Amino acid sequence: MTKKKLYNMDSIVYSTDTNFKPGEKTEDETLPVNEQLLKVRLDAKHRGGKLVTLIEGFSGKEADLEKLGKQLKSFCATGGSVKNSEIIIQGDNREKILQWLIKAGYRKTKRL
Repeated sequence: MTKKKLYNMDSIVYSTDTNFKPGEKTEDETLPVNEQLLKVRLDAKHRGGKLVTLIEGFSGKEADLEKLGKQLKSFCATGGSVKNSEIIIQGDNREKILQWLIKAGYRKTKRL
């Protein structure tokens, strides 16, 4: 049995940027709170039937996303994590999170 080689689709083949260094990731600047387009939805796929609330669409630095995730976890008094540019909060906390986000200035937040 042979192993297939997986290719990273994010790799750059050619760059005209003179300051470019291969393997170096650049982080986008975090958008202001009132410009963030967040989506709050419920999910149970691949989680053993347990419900989680997902917050998607955050645009900005990973550190700011981690900070927001920590604030939401402590507000909901439950566990969770930040993975693949989305915040995962255990349980069905859609209404709670939506109200908190709107109060915190994330006015363009939608519930799916």
